[in-house]
Amino acid sequence: MTLDRDQVLRAAAALLSRKSTATMDEVARAAGIGRATLHRHFAGRDALVKALEALGIQEFEAALDRARLEEGGAEDGLRRLIAEMEHAADLLAFLVTENQLFEGEQVHEGWARLDARVSAHFKRGQEEGEFRIDLTPAWLTEALYGLIGACAWSVMDGRVAKKDFQYMIAELLLGGARRSVEK
Repeated sequence: MTLDRDQVLRAAAALLSRKSTATMDEVARAAGIGRATLHRHFAGRDALVKALEALGIQEFEAALDRARLEEGGAEDGLRRLIAEMEHAADLLAFLVTENQLFEGEQVHEGWARLDARVSAHFKRGQEEGEFRIDLTPAWLTEALYGLIGACAWSVMDGRVAKKDFQYMIAELLLGGARRSVEK
């Protein structure tokens, strides 16, 4: 039987998104493989988390591509991005809380690419008068990540209906980011 690495990573992501302290034994059980098999492919938790990081970055970049942020207005592009991120939200929620990924000098350059693309979109929205200019694009980017993670956890815990994922994030972020016209 050949090990489907992608299937193992997705099973690990699903488990760790719900239980970030899960052991490698629990990850192996969730993936339907033995602990020894898991360790042959991932030397330990750190290696597994690094592989999940690479998968998460890949998923997020693909969502950015599918969202076509450059088309239409910035608000519409942001709504498309939220919709495209929904299927990977659990993984992103897990990754953004894994401090080991953001400590030291070995931070994956993929995060910088993602941040740059999302921040550029917020900047475009500011330049076109759709988004507030008193909030930096970097802060709006972090707020988006935080809302995606928080909503993913709320859906997993049953506090938010899955069908409301996109609406809850877009309305809260845009309600705070949208530039209001003074009367």
